[in-house]
Amino acid sequence: MRQIDLSRTLPYARIPELPNPYFGKVRDCYDLPDGTRLLISSDRISAFDQILAVIPWKGQVLTQLARYWFDHTGDIAANHVLGYPDPNVVHCQRVTILPVEIVVRGYLAGTTSTSILTQYKTGARTMYGHTLPDGLRDNQALPQAIITPTSKAFDGGHDEPLTATEIISTGLLTRAQWDEVSAKALALFARGQEMAQKQGLTLVDTKYEFGTDAEGNILLADEIHTPDSSRYWIAEGYENALKTGTRPPSFDKDVIRSWVVARCDPYKDPVPEIPLEMIEKTAKVYIEAFEKITCQPFIPDTSGDTPLDRIRTKLTPFFTA
Repeated sequence: MRQIDLSRTLPYARIPELPNPYFGKVRDCYDLPDGTRLLISSDRISAFDQILAVIPWKGQVLTQLARYWFDHTGDIAANHVLGYPDPNVVHCQRVTILPVEIVVRGYLAGTTSTSILTQYKTGARTMYGHTLPDGLRDNQALPQAIITPTSKAFDGGHDEPLTATEIISTGLLTRAQWDEVSAKALALFARGQEMAQKQGLTLVDTKYEFGTDAEGNILLADEIHTPDSSRYWIAEGYENALKTGTRPPSFDKDVIRSWVVARCDPYKDPVPEIPLEMIEKTAKVYIEAFEKITCQPFIPDTSGDTPLDRIRTKLTPFFTA
């Protein structure tokens, strides 16, 4: 049984020698003078528009799993990656993130307020510009994958649902941009589902972020098909869960989201402190997801007194005077 060192975490990556910081929900970012960017994945876990906990090894898992998927989808969509100076760090092209988050869904699933299952249960049938039929069961496959875009809340606020018509009419994206990102998103999702299926997994839904480089080219950015951006189910448990109306066994942060939802309304109530056993369970889920998806062993980088010390040393070449 794998042992998780709950003390070895990266809650943040504040490095004063690096310039132009921007601290997101999960990543700590630095814009370099040469026009490139460093994205450092912390171990923070975010859901319901807030930080829930710090999960050991989560940042390394996310960075390396995104690396796996970037490497396997470059023929579909060019991405922002330049290199990986540390297991938690991506050195990438600086892009201007498009103000629309592209969410692709293949199943009637989810726990957040913007999920189609949550809305469907309230009686909604038309959402994000799509009309769903009556009689769908929780977690049932949709007739076809759909895009459910949301506004990108850059200030850490709440994302809001959008339709393709709204995106174009309000000028959030041009028609050409929307056509490009939506086509690439559906193709990426199809590739992800195909590869996941071979490993006994189902890629249920995911989100993509695209940005434009200095020349206006659209690049896939942030992360792709990780447990933070995607919902994975274990295929062999799906049919039984569908019959019994229970949540299919999963490889994603639903494990901690569901724990929270069972105890409070996280959009209205204070979220209870996440117990250590749940933190350890979540860490194991992330690691197991990496190994299941990639068919590679997860090898934690234990060098350095702390993860932050290790990362600081690896990033010394990027320090500015």
